Amino acid sequence: KVLQQSEGLVIAGTPLIELGDPTQLEVVVDILTEDAAQIKPGTAVQLTNWGGTDVLVGQVRLIEPAAFTKVSALGVEEQRVNAVIDITTPPEKWQALGDGFKVDVRILVQVVENAIKVPVSALFPVGARSGLFVLENGHARLREVEVAARNGMDAWIKTGLTKGTEVIVYPDTKLKDGDPVRQR
Repeated sequence: KVLQQSEGLVIAGTPLIELGDPTQLEVVVDILTEDAAQIKPGTAVQLTNWGGTDVLVGQVRLIEPAAFTKVSALGVEEQRVNAVIDITTPPEKWQALGDGFKVDVRILVQVVENAIKVPVSALFPVGARSGLFVLENGHARLREVEVAARNGMDAWIKTGLTKGTEVIVYPDTKLKDGDPVRQR
């Protein structure tokens, strides 16, 4: 990267150019501090939407010790911290990736084999617990469930639901237990 674009006087010590090795890229992502508290060096990472079709694998090298304030797209001030990630997939698989490129980062803070997951759009509050409607013989049946963890898309159901059960996403607020429903 050329930092000084044209000739002119420069003060001694002023950077003029940055050199780097494109086979030694790292990913720096800012994350909410409350999420960063769950992440340790060595945590597995998946990198997607980087321009190639493969999911790249990496691991967290460092969670920086100092946080900063960033204003979200909704205008909310958030405390964030940078996580530095090393790409462990061989470089020949991501040669098209370059400095400053966009990637989507998934940090695997919890991995559970055979977990039952549902879209968060199926869940709604039922007292102090969560509920959802399942499809049973053409009728909606209310089930109270225990949610062990969730992210923006999926929720891990610890109890109250069995594998393979069809759930109703975005249920109408007027929907009641036992109401007839049809699949779309």
